[in-house]
Amino acid sequence: MGRVTVPRRILRLRQGTPSHRPDTLAAEEPMEIRVGGRPLTVTMRTPGSDFDLAAGFLVSEGVLHAADHLAGIRYCAGATADGGNTYNVVDVVLAAGVPAPDASLERNFYTTSSCGLCGKASLDAVRTTAPWSVAEDGLRVTPELLSALPDRLRAAQKVFDSTGGLHAAGLFDAGGRLLCLREDVGRHNAVDKVVGHALREGLLPARGTVLMVSGRASFELVQKAVMAGIPMLAAVSAPSSLAADLAEESGLTLVGFLRGDSMNVYTRTDRIDTGPEDASRDGE
Repeated sequence: MGRVTVPRRILRLRQGTPSHRPDTLAAEEPMEIRVGGRPLTVTMRTPGSDFDLAAGFLVSEGVLHAADHLAGIRYCAGATADGGNTYNVVDVVLAAGVPAPDASLERNFYTTSSCGLCGKASLDAVRTTAPWSVAEDGLRVTPELLSALPDRLRAAQKVFDSTGGLHAAGLFDAGGRLLCLREDVGRHNAVDKVVGHALREGLLPARGTVLMVSGRASFELVQKAVMAGIPMLAAVSAPSSLAADLAEESGLTLVGFLRGDSMNVYTRTDRIDTGPEDASRDGE
């Protein structure tokens, strides 16, 4: 397996005083995703939960919707100098009758860890039609529950403590219980790993759940949540305007700047239970 962290000796300067010391970096390596032996894309990721990443990516692209759509996932033998496996090529086998990815999904170049949309054949391909709707999901949570999620997410991060360089995504139930957490140098990869886990465990659509992310809320992360049937996305940082537009269009609740007891709710505010005054609120 690839390494999650990589040691490196560095020169450290503190108030002009130099010292040499070991440091730990988050690993970043390319991973090629194939479907039925056919190359589909290459993404830069932190090794680990690679099968979840591949499965989650295909959920986001509308290829997989349920666990029984997936016949298997395996690593392909890599051409290393000693004849070993690089563990950087994953092949997904679709179940009989599941259509292969449309040719428009194929990337002409690799997807970076910071931008999961690079290389899309067209912008229209981004607005994939979800197999289910999140608009009618009856999830309701209190502000107090939401306020607790960033600390719970942070407490569950194992690799961040040693590197400080990883994004995290966590799936919580309506009671605030952590169902799954994944870390990666790319925030979209972390979400794909969570969604892939949910798919493989038969949890899609992930109704009544909250997806908590450690960074900002982009259009792509909203799309991934909608494609997984997740009705609420919460982020510690800002959403983009396009993310808010897609959330409103899809009926997803989008929460940003979730820090301490402060937060901004951009769409579907009716899912936030703030007390008796809720009765006068609309569902925007």
